[in-house]
Amino acid sequence: MIENKRKNIILILLLIIGIIIISFLSIILGSKNIDIKVIKESFFNFNPDDVDHQIIMYSRVPRIIGSLMIGAFLAISGSMMQGMTRNIIASPSILGILDGSTFFVTLCIILFPASSNILLIVFSLMGSAFGAFIVFFMSSIIPNGMTPVRLTIIGAITGTFLSSLSVGLSIYFRTSQDISFWYYSRINQLTPNMIKWIIPFAIIGIIMALILSESITVLSLGEEIAIGLGQNIKKNKILISLTVIILSGISVAMAGKISFIGLMIPHITKYFVGHDYKKIIPISGLIGAFFLSGADVLSRFLNYPFETPVGVVTALFGVPFFLYLAGKKGEKNYA
Repeated sequence: MIENKRKNIILILLLIIGIIIISFLSIILGSKNIDIKVIKESFFNFNPDDVDHQIIMYSRVPRIIGSLMIGAFLAISGSMMQGMTRNIIASPSILGILDGSTFFVTLCIILFPASSNILLIVFSLMGSAFGAFIVFFMSSIIPNGMTPVRLTIIGAITGTFLSSLSVGLSIYFRTSQDISFWYYSRINQLTPNMIKWIIPFAIIGIIMALILSESITVLSLGEEIAIGLGQNIKKNKILISLTVIILSGISVAMAGKISFIGLMIPHITKYFVGHDYKKIIPISGLIGAFFLSGADVLSRFLNYPFETPVGVVTALFGVPFFLYLAGKKGEKNYA
């Protein structure tokens, strides 16, 4: 027990150090490399007329903060979904939740061309709920719909349908240029104002995830065991789903659809800390933050000096990982 606790502390410290290093590199590196001295000046003696200071404070700092937040939110969402459904390939991207958010963001831009940040967030949250409802409703009425392979197929079909609708509507209403940001992971377009609006929702979502972590651990053992231990299954599932909707929805509102983080990171976390969700939830958040921020830095150099969408980088890791899970463990019904 003491040995495991020591290992977890070391892991957390290493992740924090890694996040600090990646954050530093993210501010320095890009299409224009910036000197450390200039970075220091921008923080302690900001000059609004200095172009480098503007790049740092209005572009690169929001970008690293956003990538850390989104990575953590998606990883936590994936962990909660896998624990609740006992499905090893459950995640916001595979089960159509992110596509639902993107679809509603498309509607928001079409209906309200000068959409405010808070309106985009509200529509994105409604879209997350809509996507989740369709997938789980369809799964509930199809025989064995909750098994990993069938749930994944239903999620993929739903996601493809909503994604196609979004593209069709954006072309018809000539908003494809605006919508493209949400399909190609617009982390580089993040603004301090959007992050400011996201923070209250993020705090609510993370607190709910931490509070529900013990219930998720029990649920992951099976519904019969959970009922035997006195859990209110229906209430807990509703609260878990609401938390996933919040965290997934604000992620899409910030930077669009970024896939596979919610699939990969929970499994990596379980490898290190086991199956106790009181540990999985916070540590998966740290690993997700580290992974996406690292992927964002890498995306700047795959096609230098042009940037590659960070969703492409996450897919390079996520697709092989998904195929491995589907091939080796896809027929199992537990997380």
